[in-house]
Amino acid sequence: MSRRYATQLAHNEQVHQVFIASDKNLRPNRNGNYYLQLQLADRSGQIDSRLWNASEKDYKDFDNGDYVLVDGNTQLFQGNMQLIINSIRRARPDEVNEGDFMVRQPAEIDQYATRLAEMLRDIKTPELRNLAECFLMDEDFMKKFATAPAGMKNHHAYRGGLVEHVVSVMELVLLVAPRYPQLDQDKLLIGAFLHDASKIDELSYEREIGYTDEGQLLGHMVMAMSLLDNKIVEAERLSGEPFPKPLATEIKHMIISHHGEYEYGSAKLPMTLEAVALHHLDNLDAKINSFGNLIADCPNSDSNWTQYFGNLGRKLYKGAAEE
Repeated sequence: MSRRYATQLAHNEQVHQVFIASDKNLRPNRNGNYYLQLQLADRSGQIDSRLWNASEKDYKDFDNGDYVLVDGNTQLFQGNMQLIINSIRRARPDEVNEGDFMVRQPAEIDQYATRLAEMLRDIKTPELRNLAECFLMDEDFMKKFATAPAGMKNHHAYRGGLVEHVVSVMELVLLVAPRYPQLDQDKLLIGAFLHDASKIDELSYEREIGYTDEGQLLGHMVMAMSLLDNKIVEAERLSGEPFPKPLATEIKHMIISHHGEYEYGSAKLPMTLEAVALHHLDNLDAKINSFGNLIADCPNSDSNWTQYFGNLGRKLYKGAAEE
């Protein structure tokens, strides 16, 4: 029987297959009985799940990030698909197909990493090219960069998502910068490369995506400051010349302002042309990925519209159905 992925599941469908468990919580209902709430995920996305009349043993039988074998039934509840679990246990290795949980295949990730290196090595400004080379020569950094997700849930939230997102933003830079001669393309390329770079250590992503302690306490924009300072020291040693302090400050500014607004986590509002451009290009790529996933994951297969998303204040149009 072929697998039905999480986002393919329809109302009132029987399910018997393996998922990755995350966000599990044991909660009391109105009657004082407990139920287990968790997310079940595969390469397509995740589905909100419940095990009614659960016990503490049910909660402790598996950990977040474990592969679990689930029996249950789906139901549409308030516009969202959920899975009501009848039984759940840790899956055996022979029951797991790793390919069911890889959004991007290794060959795809390798292509993104190769393209990233090409764009960085095409930078013309010597100081910035030397800085980029220090990152490219760092095998541990590059391995993490090609493995990490770009976020927890909102966009590119899967292994390999960071390098995919960064390459997409850098490709946008190469399209947009020539249209605006007042933009420094090389600065913007470095900003695009580094804006989310510290997510390699902000997030944990062996299986379940979560925050590291350092990531939770500091966040990737703060963490990027020390990362950049260390690489600048390496670049100075490599070139034998001091790295221009104003240039380092502008790169840092692009990183700490790329969310665009204080309410979205920026320490500063974008105040240089490159910082303004980076914010909008980053936001464009993130929104297209996020909204595209919401449309693809919509359980209302017989409608031209998705359900209403309260956090977005709108529905999304999927297009007219073909007759």
